[in-house]
Amino acid sequence: MSRSTSTKSRASGRVTLSDVARLAGVAPMTASRAINQPELVSSLLRQRVEQAVQELGYVPNRAARALASAQSNVIVVLVPSLSNTVFTAVLQGIQDVLDADNYQVLIGNTRYSDAEEEKLLNIYMQSNPDGILLCGLTHSPRVQQMLATSKVPVVSMMDLSDDPAQLCVGFSQLDAGETMTRYLIDKGRRRIGFMGAQLDERTLKRREGYRKAMMDAGLADPQLELMVPDPSTIALGAELLGRMLARVPDCDAIFCCNDDLAHGAVYQCQRRGIAVPERLAICGFNDLPASAWMKPSLTTVGTPRYRIGYEAATMLRAAIRGEVPAQTHLDLGFTLMARESA
Repeated sequence: MSRSTSTKSRASGRVTLSDVARLAGVAPMTASRAINQPELVSSLLRQRVEQAVQELGYVPNRAARALASAQSNVIVVLVPSLSNTVFTAVLQGIQDVLDADNYQVLIGNTRYSDAEEEKLLNIYMQSNPDGILLCGLTHSPRVQQMLATSKVPVVSMMDLSDDPAQLCVGFSQLDAGETMTRYLIDKGRRRIGFMGAQLDERTLKRREGYRKAMMDAGLADPQLELMVPDPSTIALGAELLGRMLARVPDCDAIFCCNDDLAHGAVYQCQRRGIAVPERLAICGFNDLPASAWMKPSLTTVGTPRYRIGYEAATMLRAAIRGEVPAQTHLDLGFTLMARESA
């Protein structure tokens, strides 16, 4: 194809759809159809338009397309961390669903901050998203207001809501915390500590489950709970183990709110010569890849992170299409991984 046609673009210097149409020798509407609905044009015309697109380096304007179709093909996904393996697995599940429909996924890292979530959502709402995926159920009043007034479909991930109308995919964090604690009690442990960090809503619900099990067994003691707002790390787990044993020397088991803390606790026990699980049982949460391979292997709670992302994206896609979901609450459950450490 000869590039004899003028390719003057707008003052911005960007190549426009009209430039593509001129070079391909077709009307702008035909060029748009060839790009966005190629099945509606002949293969010869489609090839001409594709060649013009390649020659000019044309990038479709999503904002203009959204105005024309009332759909943006944008999905907003907000997660509290991009370095935590838990959420990278969730994101992989989301991508595997949405990539098939050519959605553009805008991913935001809230860093466990309400203010950051508000800022990101305010920015991303300007892209007129077709749907939103959020982690957790607890949000600031400002975020709740933005979601309510936008009328955009929203699916919450990682937990289950008490509101039957709220779309959510996950499992009961409270039940998981209670199950792990009852497991330790059934193993004969009586002075069971709980170590938590970050203090996000999922950690607090796991602690609530721990408290319920301890109270039901008549074993509750506030001294056994050690909660700090610091970001969760292996090093913090090692530090908290020392603080727990200094506070409660007769502690015979520790339920850590996640595997990072549990790994650090196990390593600290090894440095101190504390036998695990004979002297002290250690448990975690989330079943990270390394947990099954450390020595002793870590007793933990397995969570379906990839499936949560996959099913949440599937539910959101159906909601965008106006389909009535078979169920608004999809409980994917959890698995207690009983291993050597407890």
